[in-house]
Amino acid sequence: MGKSVLLKPFMENFEQRWKEVEQFLEERFGKIPDMEGVLFLVGVNEFGNLPRRKFSKEQKQDLMHVAVCKLLSQFGYYEYEGTDADGWPHYMQLKPVETVGLDGQERLLKEAVINYFGK
Repeated sequence: MGKSVLLKPFMENFEQRWKEVEQFLEERFGKIPDMEGVLFLVGVNEFGNLPRRKFSKEQKQDLMHVAVCKLLSQFGYYEYEGTDADGWPHYMQLKPVETVGLDGQERLLKEAVINYFGK
């Protein structure tokens, strides 16, 4: 049996689970966000009780960084250390993220998002 035959069910399952995440987000927010939007939503969720407000560009980047750390902590790349005095979560990198190209990075993040939302 070739490798592609073994991976086909996994790939189909991955695509189906990603579509379920997109459907969930569309139902919840009225549209399917791009990956930056997904990271922003995860970051806001992880930060906790944020009042509805406009975020500066730097704060949005910080929220997306929190999201990436949280998501990749599921795979042992980061470990939660605690929160600072302002309530921001902090993570320690345990190992480098080794993916091949942008497609590999996106695939890893999508897997982490699927796990995060329990799909």
